[in-house]
Amino acid sequence: MPRASRGRMGVHLVAAVAGCLVGLVGGGFRWCLARAAELRGSLVEASEQLGALGPLVPAVLTATGAAVACAIALRVPLSAGSGIQDVEAVWRGERSPRPPWLLPAKFFGGLIAIGSGLVLGREGPTVHMGAAIGAEAGRRTRMDESDIRLLHTSLAGAGLAVAFTAPLGGVLFVCEEVTRTVRARLVLVTLIGTATAVGCSRLVVGDRLDFRVPELPVPPLALLPAFLLFGAATGVLGAAYNRLIVGLLDLCDHVTRVGPVARAAAVGAVVGLLLGVDPELAGGGDRLSGRLLGGDIPVVPVLVGYLAVRFLAGPLSYAARTPGGLFAPLLAVGALWGVLVHALAQPLVPGGAAGAVPFAIVGMAALFASVVRAPVTGIVLVVEMTGATSLLIPLMTACFAATLTADRMGSTPIYDSLRQRTVWPG
Repeated sequence: MPRASRGRMGVHLVAAVAGCLVGLVGGGFRWCLARAAELRGSLVEASEQLGALGPLVPAVLTATGAAVACAIALRVPLSAGSGIQDVEAVWRGERSPRPPWLLPAKFFGGLIAIGSGLVLGREGPTVHMGAAIGAEAGRRTRMDESDIRLLHTSLAGAGLAVAFTAPLGGVLFVCEEVTRTVRARLVLVTLIGTATAVGCSRLVVGDRLDFRVPELPVPPLALLPAFLLFGAATGVLGAAYNRLIVGLLDLCDHVTRVGPVARAAAVGAVVGLLLGVDPELAGGGDRLSGRLLGGDIPVVPVLVGYLAVRFLAGPLSYAARTPGGLFAPLLAVGALWGVLVHALAQPLVPGGAAGAVPFAIVGMAALFASVVRAPVTGIVLVVEMTGATSLLIPLMTACFAATLTADRMGSTPIYDSLRQRTVWPG
């Protein structure tokens, strides 16, 4: 057998085995986050019995978690934040994959930060952990530098797939967002790594959709102009969200009189106070998204409050420089935005209150598309999480409009912005 063929078979086998490890680690991370959320909820409920001192308990909890997670990130360079920009930098040859110390820093730092209530997503740590596992697997099997980079990138997609139980979304994420190319070898390695990762993660977290959504009919064609306009408005919102993330990071960088751990504690205290007011105002947002997609729609003033607070709290939490991602909170904001727009436009939109769920689903994908600038990934990711295949045409229409609008507004894709402002350690 030719040497090149043996090498190709080798990298596929390594990707399959490493994918199993990504699935077990990522599934374990999700399981731990679920238990942390339960514990956090119990503590918040118990604090309500303390009277005036009650709100201080969640504030101290989240402040402490943010400070500890930030301290971990300071000890392990590049473990702060999402890590997706780091994966992209490795693929572009701007830097080399980091040693495996990144893996425990992301796991425990992300668990503490997200588990304590910061408005961050689980996908950032799982993507970065997947990439670290892929690179280390390549090193241990003595692959060359190009194959190590290939495994680093492909297993990052497996990490995203495990975070949302979205295997196709993980593959598209690698091609559309990270590499911005479609190559046969890249796709095949990503496919096998993602398949084994999601299969193994199901042993830990089960085999079900992330969100339970009622059966949705295909929306009438007459609604497509409404989804087009909705997508354009979402593009404006996404451009504002991107600028807010970068703006708050810049603001924190200029606050030099306060150390990063103290800054993280202050951010955590603010988010913890929100947690004490209403648990739906903090955390990754999966529970809130699940409520909305299940048809449990609050009244308009409550929707406005949730949207305003979470729109600010997500970027603020990211500015704390702890391990944690942007996707899950972004999806919650998109769902809130969709439900709110539907509630305000309900007299003009046929279907009554039942039409809120399709707008929530389309809002999730459209906001993702405008912020990340990966519309196909956003569509497939949301469909895999909800099973809403009947909404493919509205999803495509809104994501097209959202992406185009954000582009025309001069908004830089968020991970391009984050990569450009990162100072890579030596």
